[in-house]
Amino acid sequence: MTHTHSFGRCRMRGHLDEPLSPLAPLLRTRAAPTSRCVRLVASEVPSRWCATMRLVNRLICLLFVLAGANAGGPTLVLLDNLAIKETHSIFFKTLQDSGYVLTFKSADDANLQLSKYGEYLYEHLIIFAPTVEEFGGALSVEAITEFIDGGGNVLIAGSSQSGDALHELASECGLEIDEEGSAVIDHMNYDASDNGQHTTIVADPANLIDAPVIIGSKDIPPLLYQGTGLIADTDNPLILRLLSASTSAYTYNPDQPVKEYPHGVGKNTLLIAALQARNNARVLFSGSLFFFSDEAFTSPIQKGQGGQRYEKSGNQMVAKAMAQWVFKENGVIRVSSVHHHRVGESQPPAAYTIMDDVVYSIDVERLSDGKWVPYETNDLQLEFVRIDPFVRMTMKPVGNGRYEGRFKIPDVYGVYQFKVDYTRVGLTHLYSTTQVSVRPLQHTQYERFIPSAFPYYISAFSMMGGVFLFSLVFLHYRDDTAKSKSE
Repeated sequence: MTHTHSFGRCRMRGHLDEPLSPLAPLLRTRAAPTSRCVRLVASEVPSRWCATMRLVNRLICLLFVLAGANAGGPTLVLLDNLAIKETHSIFFKTLQDSGYVLTFKSADDANLQLSKYGEYLYEHLIIFAPTVEEFGGALSVEAITEFIDGGGNVLIAGSSQSGDALHELASECGLEIDEEGSAVIDHMNYDASDNGQHTTIVADPANLIDAPVIIGSKDIPPLLYQGTGLIADTDNPLILRLLSASTSAYTYNPDQPVKEYPHGVGKNTLLIAALQARNNARVLFSGSLFFFSDEAFTSPIQKGQGGQRYEKSGNQMVAKAMAQWVFKENGVIRVSSVHHHRVGESQPPAAYTIMDDVVYSIDVERLSDGKWVPYETNDLQLEFVRIDPFVRMTMKPVGNGRYEGRFKIPDVYGVYQFKVDYTRVGLTHLYSTTQVSVRPLQHTQYERFIPSAFPYYISAFSMMGGVFLFSLVFLHYRDDTAKSKSE
């Protein structure tokens, strides 16, 4: 009898289902107090002892629920076999120390499911089962794709023996895994402990993506890598090339002579890649399960036989940073509030008028250690859009995560949007739109006289004055010569 992490419910599970949690020893004894209480009552022990045990049982349940509320989220871990749980214990313990509730299952378990009654049972999914050909139970590539579409995050590690399931899943994410049996080979950058095939390679931290929010600092020892290579779809703008191979690397079967051009050569070969979907769900794909192992975390590293020796590789630091990113501990920003109004006012009007002076402000926050704090940057832009942008400007930070933009509304009426569309590598997509109406001037708002038309006003009034004078002269003029002749 073991216990899952669904608020302490007891279920009959295999040994792979045992949660990696500090409360596990307590949870294993949760069923004991009640049965023990019954035995004590039968032995005529005072009933208050039974009540005390019930209270202790409830307190344990309450502590477990509170611990789960502050955790990093329920996470399903799929393994090829139980040995992976031991060989990768440092990585799993790092997640457990961060509050993640890990449920271990075999990748071909007949009872696998991600959702129940339309609700997902897990927030995150880890697949450390490179050789799986087909997932068990209700789990499939289609189900995992739907999980990602629903906002779930997935961490996947393959190997040189990656099965069909991982090949298909990688294809759904815009990646291609090299054929089974292929490995990344580098005759220039291999570790001194390599067996002679040069498949245990030393990856330079300079080949990491320039995004500290994803991989942390680049000032770390080199990385150990042993596995297959990935090829990214060049037409997919959502793919992130987290770790590229060196220019001297290629992917091929190390047991066969090279008779054709390798599938992946040089920096086109990816060792670790990621995908951030348009719904901000994150998928991280590593071609090496070995990268996350205890051996890779703790082994000394030395390039070739004469290179500099490091007592420990940088794998653990990079793996922790990438796990924090893919499970949305880092790189998450949001809009907390939006305000807009005319200059000199404090509330938004029912409709703006053309040529109004407008103030727009937006508050942006980022997630840090489980708390929302102000997000500081200097490249947040605002667009005022009616089909096409009429105004595009960089807003000024005014402090405490607030950004402000001031501009004059164009002399074109219609339905507009205040739009903030902020996309940066490693950050969630920030998108905010506020629709407003812009009307033309009312007849009482037009200028009485247009300065540029003053010459025309003068010519019109001078013409009127000339006609008036001509009329006076014409009406009152008398011809004295004609009058004298008639006399």
